[in-house]
Amino acid sequence: MNHHLKEQVQHMFKTTFKKEPLLVFSPGRINLIGEHTDYNNGFVFPAAINKGIYLAIAKTEALVSTVIALDENETFHYSLKTIKPETQNSWKNYVLGVVNETQKQHQLTSNVDIVFGGDVPIGSGMSSSAALENAVVYGINSVFELGLTKQEMIYISQQAEHNFVGVKCGIMDQFASMFGKEKKALLLDCKTLEHEEYSIQLDDIDIVLINSNVKHALAESEYNERRLVCEQVAAKLNLDTLREASFQMLEMIKEKLTKEIFEKANYVLQENQRTQLAGVALKNNNIFELGKLLYASHEGLSKKYKVSCKELDFLVEKAKISSAVIGARMMGGGFGGCTINLVRASEKEAFQKFIKEAYSNEFNNECSIYDVSIVNGTQII
Repeated sequence: MNHHLKEQVQHMFKTTFKKEPLLVFSPGRINLIGEHTDYNNGFVFPAAINKGIYLAIAKTEALVSTVIALDENETFHYSLKTIKPETQNSWKNYVLGVVNETQKQHQLTSNVDIVFGGDVPIGSGMSSSAALENAVVYGINSVFELGLTKQEMIYISQQAEHNFVGVKCGIMDQFASMFGKEKKALLLDCKTLEHEEYSIQLDDIDIVLINSNVKHALAESEYNERRLVCEQVAAKLNLDTLREASFQMLEMIKEKLTKEIFEKANYVLQENQRTQLAGVALKNNNIFELGKLLYASHEGLSKKYKVSCKELDFLVEKAKISSAVIGARMMGGGFGGCTINLVRASEKEAFQKFIKEAYSNEFNNECSIYDVSIVNGTQII
């Protein structure tokens, strides 16, 4: 836990509002494998991490709610009577969207004061947005004693992102952040929300995230375009989502699709298969098989689904030639952000030095490296 950040948030709240807040921590997440499968009702393999959002909240008798974002050094006010989205790409929409979606189910009786700060790198693919959404809904649920279940809360967070942020995300990020378990990855069926816990205490293997520190502008629009393509292919098959599709069914309509659209749909089916095989590999403690699946996932994301970029491809190619790395792939929506790497602990330091130098020489830009630990989900602290 980032005690310094927690104390900063708490101090700012007490200094500004002269009262004691409820404190919530909501984690970001990693995803071992299963990318762009969640909005297809498929399988994913996330885990909550020790980087996230710290949020202080309390009711207020004021006529407006006040929200202070420490990271942005910004304050804004909203009224429960006139909630509407802010300008595009504003962090405020994550907060406003959650309040709006909560209001649809429970009429809030008063305004709130909120202070929050985070240590999830923005645009890294570790889902700072879901962490913030979950922190807000969890805080509101607690101070108003609404009795919402965790499952109800994650759907509020997801709808906030759909309706106020404009990203038609699946449920993985919100689920992982809310339901995360210490030292466990969750093999999640996004259709039923059934999930199985897998220990990722891997022998002599550390999970290392390498942030490319780039975020290409087309990320959000391309994300929504990929979802639309998947929905269109599913509709041609008279299915709700590609989760219900088989390779044989896809072959039957191949001539009706462009090569590019066929490859995207085919990737989703293959990634669902890889994600389930990753569960088998972990059960059998076969880390090398897991590593192969990660590399195959990246190949599909880059060549078939086309959501990678030259920086992410470079990081994975360099990982492949290092004896330290068992497997690597891009993680998150794509077009920037992080790669996730399974690295031999004994060789980690040398690998990090190698990758930093290589990346700097290639792009004249620095990559950032994070060691993360796996923690419990959204909670009062």
